[in-house]
Amino acid sequence: MDILTVNDPEGTYPPSWYAATATPLEPFEAAKGDIDCDVCIVGGGYTGLSSALHLAERGYNVVLLEAHKVGFGASGRNGGLVGIGQRVDQDELEKTVGMTQARALWDVSVNSVDLVKSLISKYNIECDFASGIIHADHRARFVPESHAYVEHLKNAYGYKEARPLDRDEIRGMVGSENYHGGTLDMRSGHLHPLNYALGLARAARDAGARIYEKSRVVEISEGEKPFAKTKNAKITAKHIVIGGNGYLGDLNKKIARRVMPINNFIAATEPLSDNFAESLIRNNHAVADSRFVVNYFHLSHDRRMLFGGGETYSYRFPKDIGALVRSRMLAIYPQLSKARIDYAWGGTLGITMSRMPHFIRLTDNILNAGGFSGHGVAMATMAGQIVAEAVVGQAERFDLMANVPTPRFPGGIAFRWPLLVLAMTWYSLRDRL
Repeated sequence: MDILTVNDPEGTYPPSWYAATATPLEPFEAAKGDIDCDVCIVGGGYTGLSSALHLAERGYNVVLLEAHKVGFGASGRNGGLVGIGQRVDQDELEKTVGMTQARALWDVSVNSVDLVKSLISKYNIECDFASGIIHADHRARFVPESHAYVEHLKNAYGYKEARPLDRDEIRGMVGSENYHGGTLDMRSGHLHPLNYALGLARAARDAGARIYEKSRVVEISEGEKPFAKTKNAKITAKHIVIGGNGYLGDLNKKIARRVMPINNFIAATEPLSDNFAESLIRNNHAVADSRFVVNYFHLSHDRRMLFGGGETYSYRFPKDIGALVRSRMLAIYPQLSKARIDYAWGGTLGITMSRMPHFIRLTDNILNAGGFSGHGVAMATMAGQIVAEAVVGQAERFDLMANVPTPRFPGGIAFRWPLLVLAMTWYSLRDRL
C-alpha cells in the first residue's frame, strides 16, 4: 500500500481548515530531464524547506523535490504547536545520554523555537503565531511531577519561562474539569502550520532554490555524485538530503527500520462566539495534555476550536474522521456538543522507538533527518538548518543529534506495524485507567 497516495489524491492538499485559509502560493512545475545541482533535497516539508532556504542563502545550487505540493504532509496538517524541549523530557534524556549531551539537546530545542520565530519575522510569514502552551495533567497524581519538572528546568537549565499551574488556575485557563494541574510555557506557542510552510517555500524560492512539485523520488543512488530519480527527471548532486519523514515509505530501508508512519487527526468546529471561545481557552494559548495519545488543541484566528487527537494504526484513514475526533473533544469539552464540525482531516507523521529524531549520515554525502514523533514544527525547522550546516562542513550539531540512540523497531519493516498496534493499544487503554 502506497503511503503517499492511499489517503490523498496526487498534488492536492487535504480538505483541512489550513488549506481553506492558506495564503496561495504559485504552483511549482514538475522536474523534467537531467538536472545538476550542489544539493538535492527530497521532501517539501519543514526539514526540506528549511534545508533549501539555509543552503540557498549560502549560495548553494539547490533543488528540492516534493511528491505532491510543498507542505503537503505533516508540515501542512499538524496541530501547529511550537514547543520547547525534545519529545522526551530532559530528566529522561539525562538518564539516557548524560547531563552534558542532555544540556546540548536542550539548547538545540530552545534555539529551534527561536529559529521559527526569527524566520517568521525575517520573511514576514503571516501564520498567526501566538505565545503560550499549557501542558495539562489529566490525572491528579501527575501534577507534582509536572511542577517538579518545571523547577528542574529552572535550576538545572536556567529556564524561567515555564511555571506551574494548580487545579483552580488551569480550570480557569482551560474550561474543562478534565484537568487537575499542569504548566504554562510562554516561550512556546502555536501557528498556522501550512501558512508557515508556504512562507518557508517562498523564502527558499526567493533565495534561489529550485523547487519542483509533483516530482516523486523513486530511486536514490549512492556514489561520489549521487542522484535522485523521479518519473521524468534525474537530478545529479554533490549531496542529497532526505526529509520525507512519515511519507518516505520504503525509499530507504535503513531509515524505514527506525522511522515508521502513524496517522493522527484534527477537526475544526464552526466559528464560536468570542465569549464562548474565551471560556474554553483563555489568552489564546494552546493546550497539550498528559495522555500517551495526546490531545492537543487551540483556537484559530477566526475563533474555531482546532482539536487534535486520536490515532489509527492502519495505513487508511477512517471514513468519518470528524466522529473520531469529536468523541475525544467532547470528553474534554462537553459544552461543544452542539458545535458543528466544519473540517476534519488526517495526516501521517514519522515516529521512532525512542521518540527522538533520527539523524543519520547514510554515506558521506547523503544525509537524513526525520522521526520527529509529533514534535516537529520547531525541531524539523531546526533539522533543516543543522543539515545545511553539515553539508557545509560544520557537523557538530548534526553529530550531536545523530549520536542519540534511535533503535530499530522490533520485527523489522515487515512486522513493525502489528507490534506497534499491540503497544499503542496498551497505552491507549492505560490512558483510560
